[in-house]
Amino acid sequence: MTECVQVYTATESREAAVKLAKEATEARLAAGAQVVGPVTSVFWHLGEFGEGEEWQVIFKTTTARYPELESHLLERHPWKNPEINAVPIVAGSAAGLEWIARSVAE
Repeated sequence: MTECVQVYTATESREAAVKLAKEATEARLAAGAQVVGPVTSVFWHLGEFGEGEEWQVIFKTTTARYPELESHLLERHPWKNPEINAVPIVAGSAAGLEWIARSVAE
């Protein structure tokens, strides 16, 4: 079975998050994406402690398509150096995992 991952990033606004979600999904780099928020983030950035409101975007794709999705997000993300993380899906329904693989197949 194809290995699947969930890819996470965040933006400063709902509009920016939805735009990233739509563009990646329309390009078939992700089977789908969820926009969650607002969420409160507490973080270190450039040596300073901070707190802010963000919108999280969770993409579903395969490990094979991840490099293209990452490049796509880096080109279009409103932040200069966004955090983009991929987390393996270690278990899931067969139908759901097949949907991800089928949706992003080249």
